[in-house]
Amino acid sequence: MAETRDEDEASDTEPHRSLAPVIPLAVATTAAGAEATAARGTAPFGDPIVGPARGAPDADEPLVVVPRLARHEIVLDDAHRVGVAVCGRGLPVVLVHGFTAEGILYAQTLSRLVRMGFKVIAVDVAGHGGTQGLPTDGANLDAYVDLLARVLDELGVRRAVFAGHSMGGRLVTQLAADHPERAIAVVLIDATVGDAWDRLIAVSRFAPPVLIAVGVLLAVDTLSTLPWLSNPRQAAKLGRLVVPTLVGHALKPWRLLGPTISLVRSRRSGPMLEVLADERVPVVVIHGDRDLAVPYRTAVDAARQANGTLVTIRGGTHSWVLKDPETLPAIIAELLDGPLARVRAAALGAAGLSPGASFDAIEDAFLGPHAWVRRLTPPTGLRTGPEHHRRARYQWRVDGPAGTAQTAG
Repeated sequence: MAETRDEDEASDTEPHRSLAPVIPLAVATTAAGAEATAARGTAPFGDPIVGPARGAPDADEPLVVVPRLARHEIVLDDAHRVGVAVCGRGLPVVLVHGFTAEGILYAQTLSRLVRMGFKVIAVDVAGHGGTQGLPTDGANLDAYVDLLARVLDELGVRRAVFAGHSMGGRLVTQLAADHPERAIAVVLIDATVGDAWDRLIAVSRFAPPVLIAVGVLLAVDTLSTLPWLSNPRQAAKLGRLVVPTLVGHALKPWRLLGPTISLVRSRRSGPMLEVLADERVPVVVIHGDRDLAVPYRTAVDAARQANGTLVTIRGGTHSWVLKDPETLPAIIAELLDGPLARVRAAALGAAGLSPGASFDAIEDAFLGPHAWVRRLTPPTGLRTGPEHHRRARYQWRVDGPAGTAQTAG
């Protein structure tokens, strides 16, 4: 594997060789925006969309922060193109999507996490979204983890909260186990880790119909992700994100062959979870109790093996996090008043920062001084008017490592 450049030692005046043209999320470009973009060495596609325009601002209406999500493609030193989406400022959170998905599908959830003081970085896995498939070792899950680590090196992310959904949860588990010093915490969302999942994979090697059945369950769950009857407005929003992804898979179905084979051939996840426990990496396992594709028992095993916190989503299927963008942020907000508050305070304290540290100070501590991800982050937008949020659709139960529990939602 080709060596990546050390962004921590890059100069501000160095040509931005790692940046490819930004994928446009907006069509309007101002002269000032074009000048700034040209100076960065990227194509002048304009600023990301920040929300619907309103009339003249009313002096009596409050200003509301509107997070802006920018989607980019970066190019590694070996010319491998990788899709990333960046939003917000603060403590870095790296999100890795599930099988057949891509980072942009989580846009609504990401924007809500930004309001809590996080810089969210969603990375497309090889063979998904804006990321090329692996030219070699595409059937080896270790190669996907290595690519993810290289992307973080290129972006200049030194430490972060690692969050992963489904297959993405397996990738961040292995990454954190290989590099525990880089993990502030690990959040596993219906992740393919734990003894129960390991046994399922072992059986599928000798009985392929088992894996086919899992694939069918995933397909059914995906089709039910759009809540046309219960919430048509949310279904329309999510549909605008999902349709391009499905079209991409239909046009290039072979891109999913490598990730599929890599899952079948993957190593046991149990030892990785035990490493996280031994290294005292905080782990939060969030799982729907009606997930048929990745059974709920896997989450129970994962939380036990990692000595982590288990959050059970009542009535949640495999893709509950996409069906309702409010539930995960609500859970994180609750945990920030509990176990994650201690994790955040410990991470800031270890970096010599107080709990009230500025975004600049936090990013200086957890990102490289010349990190590319800073330049990829769009400025926060503002608009007037009230801030509207729906209540979380799901209820949940939180069980700590010692077995204490509480309900919410």
